[in-house]
Amino acid sequence: MSELLNYDSMLTLAMPVALVDEVSDFLLLNPQWASGFSMIDAQGMGQGAALSSAMEKVQGRCKRKLILVVGDQQNLLLLLEALGEIIRNSGVAYWITPVSHFGRF
Repeated sequence: MSELLNYDSMLTLAMPVALVDEVSDFLLLNPQWASGFSMIDAQGMGQGAALSSAMEKVQGRCKRKLILVVGDQQNLLLLLEALGEIIRNSGVAYWITPVSHFGRF
């Protein structure tokens, strides 16, 4: 195993698919807050889900993307603040969870 990195938190951003390019471009242009990230296809359900197409209304779910960013909590909070200035969309949800270990093989 290689050296463990000092990452203590993971930021998860859940968003409409239409915002993925804008958010990922922002992350790529700001490596001081996010040195890397992963994207996952997801589906949103429940009261917060914005069902726009007829198919989504029938299925009761909408297409979403999750962007996962592991890093130092302070940097992730700065990232959220900056991202919130350019993305003003109530369809974007976020949460930060603790990370007990992070490393690379």
